[in-house]
Amino acid sequence: MLQSHVIDIDGAFVGAAVRLDSGYRFIATDMKLDDLDGSIWPSLADVQRLARRIYLGGRVTPSRAH
Repeated sequence: MLQSHVIDIDGAFVGAAVRLDSGYRFIATDMKLDDLDGSIWPSLADVQRLARRIYLGGRVTPSRAH
């Protein structure tokens, strides 16, 4: 059975981190974090830190104009 961890930001459930042999896979449940969905991180703390930063206003990659 896979081990998973709830990722919440100030009480809002934004995703889960699933433990893999190679780190943690982030599964986004909030559309603000769609860019991170499926990404793999070396530690749970890394996932939490980046999810928090993006959720509270930052982006990982620049948005493309349509």
